[in-house]
Amino acid sequence: MKVRSSLRSLARQPGSKVVRRRGHLYVINKLNPRFKARQG
Repeated sequence: MKVRSSLRSLARQPGSKVVRRRGHLYVINKLNPRFKARQG
């Protein structure tokens, strides 16, 4: 998982969503599970 200051570049991948859990922002991708990221 990557820790990024800006999730917008990773969230442009097809199938990815930005999800807020426990005060952190995550990018999860069901189509391509390599694209995971956390912010905060």
